[in-house]
Amino acid sequence: MTDDNGTRIVSAEVLVSSPGRNFVTLRLRTADGVTGLGDATVNGRELSVVSYLRDHVTPLLIGRDAHAIEDTWQYLYRGAYWRRGPITMAAIAAVDTALWDIKAKMAGMPLYQLLGGRSRRGCLTYGHASGAELPELFDSIRAHLDQGYRAIRIQTGVPGLGSVYGVASSANAAVGDAGATSRYDHEPARRAAVPVEEEWDTRAYLRHAPRVFEDVRSEFGPELPLLHDAHHRLTPIQAAKLGKELEPYDLFWLEDVTPAENTAVLRRVREHTTTPLAIGEVFNTIWDYRELFEEQLIDYVRSPVTHAGGITALRRIFDYASVYQIKSGVHGPTDISPVGLAAALHLGVAIPNFGIQEYMKHTEATDQVFRPTYSFTDGLLAPSDEPGLGVDHDDAEADRHPYSRAYLPVNRLKLDGSMHDW
Repeated sequence: MTDDNGTRIVSAEVLVSSPGRNFVTLRLRTADGVTGLGDATVNGRELSVVSYLRDHVTPLLIGRDAHAIEDTWQYLYRGAYWRRGPITMAAIAAVDTALWDIKAKMAGMPLYQLLGGRSRRGCLTYGHASGAELPELFDSIRAHLDQGYRAIRIQTGVPGLGSVYGVASSANAAVGDAGATSRYDHEPARRAAVPVEEEWDTRAYLRHAPRVFEDVRSEFGPELPLLHDAHHRLTPIQAAKLGKELEPYDLFWLEDVTPAENTAVLRRVREHTTTPLAIGEVFNTIWDYRELFEEQLIDYVRSPVTHAGGITALRRIFDYASVYQIKSGVHGPTDISPVGLAAALHLGVAIPNFGIQEYMKHTEATDQVFRPTYSFTDGLLAPSDEPGLGVDHDDAEADRHPYSRAYLPVNRLKLDGSMHDW
């Protein structure tokens, strides 16, 4: 479909930069000069999406009507024989988000107004507290509370292991643009030719985790919402055991307890524990959730706008979830760019079944590239009232941070060196 007026798309640029970590951004421009941004970042596989967009998608967009968001979504999804998957859906998400950005700018409204208007002042967020040992963890929790967070994710080191996912440590610092190191709090994507290999011991983790939450509750009391991410590392029976043992500590949720490919195994977990379950950050379409929703096997949806086909697709997922009283819990670490985070916030303030929003603050360099206008006050993230998403892209600043290959770690069992879920 094409249109002869000023809303036709005349250019589509794929922008790649690395202000602390790698981001892929799509910028669309109409004949009237209105631009829209979309996030297409897939952590550790960024250039795959770049090729998908540049070689296969952007040539199809020139001349299309920017207002035809639903038709364009269907064109890119149904029009490709090879559907779904993180690369395809991230590319579609970038196009979809950029088109919503354009439409809201043309309307002179913040995007959330086109999604039905505000349902809340802002989005409750949680931050990531971590530490190799309890004193360091407690300091991290206090620092997050001082910053205004009202919900905290808890991750700690495991006795007998070295570096562990999600646990900040100067000894395991991520290398930045100029070769400097800094404490990381999540996803240590390290700039290297191959991934770093880490060790894992599930039995040691299962012994340790409940004691950590007992100590955190003793120190910080019963009111603070606490979350925990098992990062797909457990079998169904191990996940059920952990959920049951964490029940006395009243978690807000237990996340990604077992590999997501086999959703049916969550029946085993659900029948053994009342700890709320969150899953879905590696899901890409509404079809991944059908069984989980209809059997009410989870409590929170973790998909981000960036990896689930954009605002159009994620809104459908949330509407489907609401039928079963399941809420949103959008994935929001620092590999979701400010463009993707802003899109999640516009959805979050509009939908009726919002739950919580993950929020890790981007680096100063990242914010200088993207210039976000959302705000964080008293634990709530809120989109601005700027027309569109409220995020820009500074090309000159982005050029100061060229792409640099980086990988997340891989995991091997400490016992025998077998590859294990990371």
